[in-house]
Formats: sequence, C-alpha cells, structure tokens
Amino acid sequence: MATYISHSPEETQALGESWGRDAAAGLVIGVSGDLGAGKTQLAKGVARGLGVVERVHSPTFTLVNQYLGGRLPFFHVDLYRLETPEQIIAAGLEEYFQPAGVSVIEWAERWTDPKVRFRRVVIETVNETERRITYEDFGS
Repeated sequence: MATYISHSPEETQALGESWGRDAAAGLVIGVSGDLGAGKTQLAKGVARGLGVVERVHSPTFTLVNQYLGGRLPFFHVDLYRLETPEQIIAAGLEEYFQPAGVSVIEWAERWTDPKVRFRRVVIETVNETERRITYEDFGS
C-alpha cells in the first residue's frame, strides 16, 4: 500500500495525471472518500493524463460520463446514488468494471466483486487543504 499526501486540489489532480499517463486499457481506479474529499479532482487528473481535453464533470446525476477523445476511452462513474450491487447491475454499469479503456469509479466501496482487477484508493480529509491518499492494486 502506498500513501500520498496532497496539499491542494492541483496536487491531487497531478497524482491522477501520472496514473493516466501510465494507464493501460482495462485499468479500474475505485475511489472512496467523504463528500468533498477530492474524488473528482483525482478523476480529472486521470483524464488529463489520458489526453482528454474536454471538461470533466462529476457524473452524480448521470451515473457515468464517457470521454472518447484521449489516448484511451475514459469512463467516469459515480455510484453515490446506488446502494447495492443489484442496483449497479440493474443500471447497466458492470461493463465499466472491465473497461475497454480506463474507468474511475467514485464510491467504489458499493461494488464488491473480487474478480475485478483494480486500484483501490481511499482519500481522507486531514484538514481544509490536506488529503491523505492511500492506494493499492488488487486482482490479477
């Protein structure tokens, strides 16, 4: 497990950007953290690292936003409004857990499938500007 301390939204984005630059197709980044912790900032950085030039928005109300203009397709998924794996399946979101490109899934703790290969990320608010970001890769 690795830990990164971010002192600003820009630093959180920079971490995500480095992951996006190094990402291969099939990468799933599952992000957990309180509201306002920086999950979307991390997703914006991943998108930038993939070469996405469109503005990245939180998909809270749409569940998923797709960005196809980068080096790989980028899928930004938000499970906040869904409470169970059954609701996730009913919403047709399973495909984003084994993407043709790269997925960042906010509120990923709501999906528990041990067969999925992913980077589990937890963002904790330390204070108003500082975040503790821990991450670890799981699966085959």
